[in-house]
Amino acid sequence: MSNDEVILLDFWVSPFAIRAKIALAEKGVEFEARQEDLLGTKSELLLTSNPIYKKVPVLLHNGKAVNESSIIVSYIDEVWPTPALLPPCAYGRATARFWADYVDKKVFDGGSKIWKSKGDEVAVAKAEFIEILKVLEGALGEKNFFGGDTYGFVDIITIPLASWFYAYEQYGGFKVEVEAPKIAAWINRSLEKESVASVYPDPIKVYEFVGMLRKFNGIE
Repeated sequence: MSNDEVILLDFWVSPFAIRAKIALAEKGVEFEARQEDLLGTKSELLLTSNPIYKKVPVLLHNGKAVNESSIIVSYIDEVWPTPALLPPCAYGRATARFWADYVDKKVFDGGSKIWKSKGDEVAVAKAEFIEILKVLEGALGEKNFFGGDTYGFVDIITIPLASWFYAYEQYGGFKVEVEAPKIAAWINRSLEKESVASVYPDPIKVYEFVGMLRKFNGIE
């Protein structure tokens, strides 16, 4: 499939777009990343490729648009099957999809509650987020990665969100390495992978971006 045209509509700080970039890198697929101005004027290509949600990421594969980051990662895994991101057995795949769904529903929104909160609400949001991390620690167990020894679907879905953790720590007054040391160690192992490190945004720049969002939303 070397003649495939693969374009990713991207935004540098979007953890959801980073999921697609890591999956493509894991598969060795060449692609063009096109930056969108999500806080300004969205491109006509984005609006026509994702008319329902009008957000990144969008994967354009030979002109056909695939939307929603978890679906994009699944699509990449099916179209370029080697190396496989999901386990070979049906139960293993179902388990991976369960945890990916948990991450989708809990992590980003849970962390966002911290920086969107004021006063006593911050402590409540922080406690809820730490509980989410502890649940994920239980899923990780003593394994190197969520998929075991190999980097897989759940890892790819989860690791981009960790680039926002520093911002959550700053606004919540806690440290992930203290509250969830297994998750902190997993983040460090993940960052040893070139597919992750090459697209992982600087957490301090993410923190600065979140500060801008706070002002934009009138929180500060």
